[in-house]
Amino acid sequence: MKITVEGADKEFAEQLVALAAQHRAELTVIDTAWTAERAGRYLRSLPAGARTFARLVIRNHGMIGAGALREQLGKLNGPTVALARAIPRGVREGWWPEGTAAPITVVYDPDNPSWQKAVAYRMAAEDVPVFEAALDALERSQ
Repeated sequence: MKITVEGADKEFAEQLVALAAQHRAELTVIDTAWTAERAGRYLRSLPAGARTFARLVIRNHGMIGAGALREQLGKLNGPTVALARAIPRGVREGWWPEGTAAPITVVYDPDNPSWQKAVAYRMAAEDVPVFEAALDALERSQ
């Protein structure tokens, strides 16, 4: 028996490992959570425009309107493409495991589902402090 667990919290993973050991199962726990090290590598891998985009999302507590981003950056297609490409590049390079979720996601207009226009970009609340710490470290090192 082979079991793979992705995205489990540490306590659950430890309990599951103990249970699997009792049944002589092979268990692999894949931690796809963002850590300060992974977040720092993610931010360093981004081109300047995408890094500014990420900085704006992070510094606005994980949520910023698309209009505010456009005011700061102009067109968003370049930075958003760079953000999207960073995740598979990190998997290829071994920086984080496959299944790691993109830290910044798009929010579409719920009142207009047929035309997908971005109204905001957000980061999960649990990832914001991790990325804030990574961004602070990155800015201190520059």
